[in-house]
Amino acid sequence: MAESNVLGILCASGFSVYLRGFSAIDSLLDRDSGTGLFVLTNADTADLARLFEALRFPGIGLADAALDSEKHVFYFQCADSEKAAESGASELGHPFPAPDRRPSFRLLEFYQDYKTRNFYDPRGIYPMLAGFRQTGRSKDMAGAADILGDINTGIERTQALTDAALILARYFPADRETERHIGKTAVLFRDLQKGYAPGKEEQRLLLTGLLTSPNPCLGFEFLKRSGFIGEFWPELAVLDDVDHSKEFHPEGNAWKHTMETFRYRKAGLRDSYDLLLSMGLLLHDTGKPIAGAAGSRRFDGHAELGEVQARLFLERLGYSAPLINDVCYLVRNHMLTAALPRLPLFRTGEIMASSLFPVLLELYRCDESSSFKGLDGYYESSAAYQQYLRYRRNPYRSADGKKLNKTQMIGITHAR
Repeated sequence: MAESNVLGILCASGFSVYLRGFSAIDSLLDRDSGTGLFVLTNADTADLARLFEALRFPGIGLADAALDSEKHVFYFQCADSEKAAESGASELGHPFPAPDRRPSFRLLEFYQDYKTRNFYDPRGIYPMLAGFRQTGRSKDMAGAADILGDINTGIERTQALTDAALILARYFPADRETERHIGKTAVLFRDLQKGYAPGKEEQRLLLTGLLTSPNPCLGFEFLKRSGFIGEFWPELAVLDDVDHSKEFHPEGNAWKHTMETFRYRKAGLRDSYDLLLSMGLLLHDTGKPIAGAAGSRRFDGHAELGEVQARLFLERLGYSAPLINDVCYLVRNHMLTAALPRLPLFRTGEIMASSLFPVLLELYRCDESSSFKGLDGYYESSAAYQQYLRYRRNPYRSADGKKLNKTQMIGITHAR
């Protein structure tokens, strides 16, 4: 069900509908809202259940109710109108949450009326966001430590950590100023009350949000320094223990290399970033911590081992089987692209025939860009792939460029 249908049904039924937090801010900045859409409404869960047959309940830590659609998962927060009225939060008739249900950071107390498209800003953050929308530069926003230090009371550590990581990844540039403050900012969360263990869906929402953000490296680094990754995503944490050759990886160890690859992704419409490519970049070297050396190959078989690690990691977080299979294709084959111009077709034909191969080439480009190797290998592999496509379209040649006789042409025409 499309966004307009879901939220339109709520409006038509007489309920208020507001985008909240990240979704409202992204709407203001004209950015893709990602897979999760956060909605505040004065409908209660019984009302929502009557309107949407497929409504589910993901847990109060995430939302009062959720609804899956082809593009989004709608996460509904139901305003408690009596508490909100008592606190004065709804004195203008808007169902803003009562104090005990406010978001983790004051930055996220921002709303957009879905019906009128008007924004509501009870905490006065609009001027800061408007400035950021115009220039996209960090000087138009307060420093990371200031924004993430502006936290609402009574928030559990887990929720604060995940929201802080997403704020960094979505709204701050990966410049030295922000990176310098990440360590200091992580310290601010040590005194918060011990958080709950996030469930599969909450971890999945966080990981997807980070990977589709402009600067996921900031969010991941923050989560690593705060201990979150070591506790919940150990497959990623061990990358920090894998040293790289400085000759080819001046950016440092496997963790730093992985973070560096994100800088070379190309943005899509509305500052969106491809989840599949980003997932492949995140996991492409996860086999290195468990790979052994063989001759000159320091991380022998790490691509195949990484495929196993990637599958286990994504299955644990509950990602869909088709996405997991696509990511595993990228991880398993990410070393092949460098050798593409030198390998025979029987080794590469099936891999190049996949619709995912252009994504694999993009992964190779980002991987190479983060090292001192340069992009000569990427351009050679791209040329080999283009040649393969030309031969494949040519009815007089096989996919490896050999001339065909009449019988072969008839057979290949039927096969194609």
